Amino acid sequence: MIFKEVREGKPYPDHGLTLKDWSAVPPRSVRLDELVTTKRELALDKLLAEDSTFYGDLFPHVVAWKGNYYLEDGLHRALRAALQQRTAIHVRVYELPDATAATG
Repeated sequence: MIFKEVREGKPYPDHGLTLKDWSAVPPRSVRLDELVTTKRELALDKLLAEDSTFYGDLFPHVVAWKGNYYLEDGLHRALRAALQQRTAIHVRVYELPDATAATG
């Protein structure tokens, strides 16, 4: 299995980060088999495009919440890494606080 889980949609609350906010999060390496996808479908043309990150962030965006790493943006880059037989990828990980833990 490439990813820990494949699901549709984000189970975590909205974090409100902008692209500028994401750019301040330092990239780090995460194993592909630790990632939970938030999209079930992908576009083959985006997967095969050489310039897929030309207008976006070079690093996929991951939200860490309740012990899981949710791949919010970058499914095509992660799958491309898996096709290249890589087991890890550099991503930006935002640690989303658990609101229920803060309120009790």
